Amino acid sequence: MRQIVLDTETTGLSPLEGHRIVEIGAIELINHVPSARTFHVYLNPERDMPKEAEAVHGITAAFLKGKPLFRDVVTDFLEFLQDAPLVIHNASFDMAFINHELGRAGQNALDMARVTDTLQLARQKHPMAPNSLDALCKRYGIDLSRRSKHGALLDSELLAEVYLELIGGRQTALGLTQQQRPNARMETSWNASVVRRERERPLPSRLSEEERLAHDRLVENLGPKALWRES
Repeated sequence: MRQIVLDTETTGLSPLEGHRIVEIGAIELINHVPSARTFHVYLNPERDMPKEAEAVHGITAAFLKGKPLFRDVVTDFLEFLQDAPLVIHNASFDMAFINHELGRAGQNALDMARVTDTLQLARQKHPMAPNSLDALCKRYGIDLSRRSKHGALLDSELLAEVYLELIGGRQTALGLTQQQRPNARMETSWNASVVRRERERPLPSRLSEEERLAHDRLVENLGPKALWRES
């Protein structure tokens, strides 16, 4: 299964007020594992950068001067997304900006039905708790040391880790290897390697002799064609 974890940075809170996207960051997940394929671009918003927005992401108007316009990268952006489901934190915000930019570029809007909103997942899992990306990273012990300000690509990487936690995907292995346990059987899934050790001696049955005999009588009464006899 292919998914895209996506984040944007903007000049403000609403495209209806003339605000634009200035950065897009996205990473590809294959079966919930980052594939190392990413999409990242800074965009010229064709307007000034409000101080309030600059304080959030640190992106200046001078830095964005000469960067491509959204319409210059829209083909590459859509080719990266393809038809993959999207994972976005507070999806209504980012999708409003993305679809506004797509409309300006003469492209069809993306369907919200393809989006998993991790903010909604977090609110369901942690009601009444803070569920910002920072708060979720702290709750799940995800390293925030690289993050002094918001950045679309870094936030996508952090969100991917948060998303796996929200869906119960990250599990800690037992820390035993086949070399350490010769009679262990290794089972590998997409998210973790879990070692299951074979018991040296089977556990004693919890059935009493009376319960075992009662079960035998029940099976006997079912007749010779009973499924219980097929073993």
